[in-house]
Amino acid sequence: MSDTTQGPIDHWPVGRLLSAAARRMEREWNAHLAAWDLNHASHPVLVHLTARDMSQRELAEACGVTEQTMSRVLARLERTGYVSRRPDPDDRRRHVIAITAAGTAAFLASADPEPAQERVLEPLDDRQRAQLRDLLLLVVRPDRSVPAPGGRPGAGEDGDDASARA
Repeated sequence: MSDTTQGPIDHWPVGRLLSAAARRMEREWNAHLAAWDLNHASHPVLVHLTARDMSQRELAEACGVTEQTMSRVLARLERTGYVSRRPDPDDRRRHVIAITAAGTAAFLASADPEPAQERVLEPLDDRQRAQLRDLLLLVVRPDRSVPAPGGRPGAGEDGDDASARA
């Protein structure tokens, strides 16, 4: 059942709206990444591996997923030739995961989120996009005491309280 069949969206609670927006952004991001046989789960792995080789456990922790989930993601990346596994010289029970030249090329070519974001945010003008970003940063920031870009908790880029602009 689609979200629109469950009542008018102008009556949805904020959490449902955020969830629907996140799903739409994820679909568009996956559509963008599909050109390189990547998805929203595999792309962050390449991000981490561009910094350094890592174990499966380290990658799972860095990406915030279980080792079982990471195993499936790595199997797909290995099939596409984007990563390689080799035994850890210091611990034979572990494998070291490294990005390949093809993986680096795919990562660099696919890394721009703008095409996916543009399809989702097209109805918003520049001011609304900046405001949306400021508000989302306030919502997702884990430590509310950390100053926002404007320099004080809850402040936006221009120093105004983002909640006052909403």
